[in-house]
Amino acid sequence: MTAAPQDAWDFSDQVIVVTGGTRGIGLGIIRYLARAGAKLAVTGRKPARLEAAQEELDALGVDALFLASDVGDAEACRDVIARTAERFGRIDGLVANAQSLRPVTPLAEVTAKDVAVVFNTGPMGTLWLMQAVLPHMQAQGRGRIVTLGSAMGNTGAPGYGPYSAAKEAIRSLTRTAAREWGKFGITVNCVCPASVAHRMPPEDEGARATAFAAMYANQALGRDGDPEEDIAPTVGFLLSDASQYVTGQTLMVDGGGILRA
Repeated sequence: MTAAPQDAWDFSDQVIVVTGGTRGIGLGIIRYLARAGAKLAVTGRKPARLEAAQEELDALGVDALFLASDVGDAEACRDVIARTAERFGRIDGLVANAQSLRPVTPLAEVTAKDVAVVFNTGPMGTLWLMQAVLPHMQAQGRGRIVTLGSAMGNTGAPGYGPYSAAKEAIRSLTRTAAREWGKFGITVNCVCPASVAHRMPPEDEGARATAFAAMYANQALGRDGDPEEDIAPTVGFLLSDASQYVTGQTLMVDGGGILRA
């Protein structure tokens, strides 16, 4: 990581929880927030990835708590928030990024397991985290919650039925939380990113590669989004006081991809 860019928000002394922060978009977000001075609580499921991310932030002197956790488990979500508050004494922001995927599957062949995996780790995990962090933000009279949706929820991408439905459920929860919690000084917004390179094995020439190639063929900017340079700055905006009058919104951080829908 390089020095903080000029457009980075100042998060000095702010504590931000980022779930699924050890790869892809989540890793880009924690790198960006670390450069902006945030104290971080980062979750992930795989010990090796957690260790690698921790070593990276430790080398920079970032005050960070790394937790092995499964957001599909309600008690685990509550534990993440409790341990973060115990470690840092406050929680200013939550980025509910973690989400498990299932193989590309035609809707007629979707199983109960496919639905359970994406809904438990997506809207259910997001809900458990939001519920757990609410009392801390409510007591402070301020909070920023950012959820992660997907344009696939808008477009109904073939093969991604459960995932698309789960992401739309997250957007719905976002709007409801924004309406209910605004009186506490809490804003709740959703980011729908386009950043897929980290999901694509180099040798993959199957359905997923075909879908991603088609996605960018007719996109305004015509390229994949970089997690740290393209996606994270918008998340930073929504975590900052610059967005204090923005809530219940979905920001399509997809290089104009939604325009082709």
